[in-house]
Amino acid sequence: MEGRLKLKISLALKSFQTFEEILKEPYSVIVRDASIQRFEYTFETIWKVLKEFLKEKGGVVVNSPKMTFREAFANGLIDEVETEKCLEMTDDRNDITHTYDEKVAEKIFTGLKEYSLLMKKILDGISEEQR
Repeated sequence: MEGRLKLKISLALKSFQTFEEILKEPYSVIVRDASIQRFEYTFETIWKVLKEFLKEKGGVVVNSPKMTFREAFANGLIDEVETEKCLEMTDDRNDITHTYDEKVAEKIFTGLKEYSLLMKKILDGISEEQR
């Protein structure tokens, strides 16, 4: 199972890198939309690697992003403020995935840099635990 977690970490780091790259680009509607798409797939890799990490390291089985973030908090991987931000991030991912609205897209785009910092902290924590 260790190999599975390492693979997921590798994939998450690659997707996160593409997310970070697009956030450095000057604003345009195209950059906004690309940033949101990269946020979506990076979010997926992050919560799934965290899910696998919880399973392998603590025997915790979770089936949804929100449950995963709550368990990460319960296991001391993220603090209370970060947990709330992760739950908000999950809601934003759900909002943009199920409907597309310009106002929602703009709102989500404005929070992406903060989300990237949170994702980086989670990935760094998991990567460090693996060493």
